Amino acid sequence: MNLRRVLLVAAGGTVGTAARLGLGLAIPDAGGFPVGVFVANLLGALLIGILTARLPKATEMRLFLGTGLLGGFTTYSAFTTGTAGLWADAPLLAIAYAVGSLVLGLAAATLGLRIGRPRAGAAS
Repeated sequence: MNLRRVLLVAAGGTVGTAARLGLGLAIPDAGGFPVGVFVANLLGALLIGILTARLPKATEMRLFLGTGLLGGFTTYSAFTTGTAGLWADAPLLAIAYAVGSLVLGLAAATLGLRIGRPRAGAAS
């Protein structure tokens, strides 16, 4: 185990988690729909796609930004608890939230990979 790498992930995760909380405070839920979590997960998927296309796997920057910061910013647990919370009062909205999060998250990550991929003939 490399302590430096663990600390980089922890530092990034601290920043990412705080950013997600800030986003959640800035964008309140709409009728029980967890808008802040939805936005964080889609934006995070886009940025993780860009980062994945741009940075080699083994770099410390990728650990800090990808695993740490963006891993803390996006949140599977809030996604699942938000879905469960919606299910009690609005099952169709819960299904739309879950499916929409997955489909749009995949689309955002794919777009991020496409945006981040170096262009042929572009200077690196």
